[in-house]
Amino acid sequence: MMKCFIIDDEPLAIEVIESHISKIDHLEIAGTFQNAIKAFQALRETPVDVLFLDIQMPRLTGIEFLRTLKNPPKVIFTTAYREYALEGFELDVVDYLLKPISFERFLKAADKLFDNVPALASTETATISPQAPRYVFVTSEKKNIKICLDEIEYVESKRDYILIKTSNKEVLTHQTITYMDENLPDEYFLRVHRSFIINMKKLESWNHHEVEISGEIIPIGRTYKREAIEVLTANSEVL
Repeated sequence: MMKCFIIDDEPLAIEVIESHISKIDHLEIAGTFQNAIKAFQALRETPVDVLFLDIQMPRLTGIEFLRTLKNPPKVIFTTAYREYALEGFELDVVDYLLKPISFERFLKAADKLFDNVPALASTETATISPQAPRYVFVTSEKKNIKICLDEIEYVESKRDYILIKTSNKEVLTHQTITYMDENLPDEYFLRVHRSFIINMKKLESWNHHEVEISGEIIPIGRTYKREAIEVLTANSEVL
């Protein structure tokens, strides 16, 4: 049984999530809150396994609230705003549900919670498995598409859109490359050009003018050249 808090400033939204949870045997509501401050206080007294967390709330947003938690439980964002999906890069949330939330979509999110719970998976001695790759959902062609960070090869600016090239697909989404640059983890993502961010783990070759990833030649821009060469050199020495 996984205990849950629902945190949302809209009573109707809380009712919808309560209804969905009531249909799933392994989820139990431990409390509902209409602001993050009350939820923060409650967490000190009642640890839970899952937070169903709205983003846009008065006084303290869901994102700000989550950043204050040293050891947060699993989190599923529930929001009416698509543009916050990339925050999942940094915060490593389980899923990102867009309102209105159908039960079918909610059930898919719940399945992700159970996938990593050893007590539900097996009664035998559990072994520690490698941490799952971090991922994000981006909106493309009226669908929310899951993209694992480890699979991204590069990101390319397309005016008001960006193309995310992975090892097995290309996804075009309405976003700016500057926003991606600010939110992708910089331990292995590097902006080399005003129109390109690369995943250094996918590099096949590079010189002072260009990099190669999966046979694609990507230029190093003049503005980003100095920093890019320093970072690439440092990473090459490590590898």
